[in-house]
Amino acid sequence: MKPSPAAGRDERLELLRAWLAGPLAGAAFSLAPASADASFRRYFRVTLDSATRIVMDAPPQREDCRPFVQVAQLMRDAGLHVPEVLAADLDQGFLLLTDLGDTTYLKALNENNAAALFGDAITALIAWQRASQPGVLPPYDRALLQREMDLFPEWYVGRHLGITLSDAQRATLAGINQLLADSALAQPAVYVHRDYMPRNLMLSEPNPGVLDFQDAVYGPISYDVASLFRDAFISWPEERVIDWAVRYWEQAKRADLPVDADFGEFYRSLEWMGLQRHLKVLGIFARICHRDGKPAYLEDAPRFLAYAHAVCARYVALKPLAQLLDELEQRAPQVGYTF
Repeated sequence: MKPSPAAGRDERLELLRAWLAGPLAGAAFSLAPASADASFRRYFRVTLDSATRIVMDAPPQREDCRPFVQVAQLMRDAGLHVPEVLAADLDQGFLLLTDLGDTTYLKALNENNAAALFGDAITALIAWQRASQPGVLPPYDRALLQREMDLFPEWYVGRHLGITLSDAQRATLAGINQLLADSALAQPAVYVHRDYMPRNLMLSEPNPGVLDFQDAVYGPISYDVASLFRDAFISWPEERVIDWAVRYWEQAKRADLPVDADFGEFYRSLEWMGLQRHLKVLGIFARICHRDGKPAYLEDAPRFLAYAHAVCARYVALKPLAQLLDELEQRAPQVGYTF
């Protein structure tokens, strides 16, 4: 059987090329993939004779470009270095953006530059938080926190491990989820990037460039700090994480941000916030694998389980989760990761 003429065609890429002729005023250009994404968005680098640009392809039935445009402006107004939206077709899901380069923090970080790069990241984060206003971004409320945590039993436990939780296990998880949500909602609220991690920070001038901010919300002040130092793709010794957290906390106090006056209380909130994120990300990575056919993300599942175990070991109230994780891991796939 002969393939149809349309077999192998990328119709959205054809639409994208046709659309670019307008914003680029008919100039000759080439396209190449710019980055991978866990969502349905795609990014291409546009190469012209004298410059490069980034074009986003966000299928409108799957993604909405409007939050990206809104948050980009909020961040620019706060003084952060983010892509400038040069042209947009929101109905088709196309954005033409300035290019912040191809060197992520994740690629650049090493023992010699980590302190300086994270120092820049902390400075940018504080500027973002200082710009916060209620009612501008969606609230990081209990319903959203719970939807995120529900991803863990549905996708990681049920779909990935193939385990049906017992009534007692479901009760344990529900109790932990309530503790984590209560802790998050008790924190002062600021603008939250929601994925402020080395993979989404670019080595640039001014530093850092900030990407992947379209899911920003108004919520717990420790969330982005936890994302930055308890990352999905790179781990740091606990003493370094504490040192960087102290540096953030001290700068935040000087900037009159509403962090807890006691660092121990702030760090406990950060750890519990990180645990909520770890459970969510385990669920997301399993969903990306089994729904979207992208298995590579699950290779970092042991990193998140290690984070979760370390936090649970430090707080009596979280010990039941440690026991539940032990029970689940007896059947967990054995995949490795490196620090």
